[in-house]
Amino acid sequence: MSVKTANARQDSLLAIVAFLMELDKLKRVERRTRLIGNGRHENSAEHSWHFAMAALSLQPFAPEGVDITRVIKMALLHDIVEIDVGDVLVYDLAARKAVAQKEAQAARRLFGMLPVPQAESFLQLWLEYEAATTTDARFAGAIDRLLPVLQNLHNEGQSWRENGISLEQVLARNAHVSETLPELWQHVESELHLARQKGWLR
Repeated sequence: MSVKTANARQDSLLAIVAFLMELDKLKRVERRTRLIGNGRHENSAEHSWHFAMAALSLQPFAPEGVDITRVIKMALLHDIVEIDVGDVLVYDLAARKAVAQKEAQAARRLFGMLPVPQAESFLQLWLEYEAATTTDARFAGAIDRLLPVLQNLHNEGQSWRENGISLEQVLARNAHVSETLPELWQHVESELHLARQKGWLR
């Protein structure tokens, strides 16, 4: 190995280490959902792990052609931008729209810390997830939407109650899930109507 090649490998290694240390900040980003049976809020790093595990577990129900490895990568990458912009409530549509450009800038900064081939690969995967136009991205997006719904259904509607969320908001924001995970959505939808009867949703 030439000195030039060795130096390039060392530079790449140090860039990856710097990126990994920057990712540690994701553990400090609090989401609106609390841990089931626990008082504290989950953080975005925990959510990303849960998302990846959900994708792996729900693989038997995935649409035909889904590449589960790519979906797991999306799960691990999708919220990294929250290091810079924080978490925004999914039902606050105005805030979600307002933060979109900042998230794109954060993606370029954070993935740009990596060596060029990885930086571009990670960024393109994040952009694909955000665009939600491929089968992989739609499956990933459906799981990402469903997880907090499932958590609320098993936590007495904690974040719904705290943020004054209605049944209509949950149904409208998650309508696309029925196209990707119809069997699971059928179960969830019936549980949502019961949740409103219990006072967990407006």
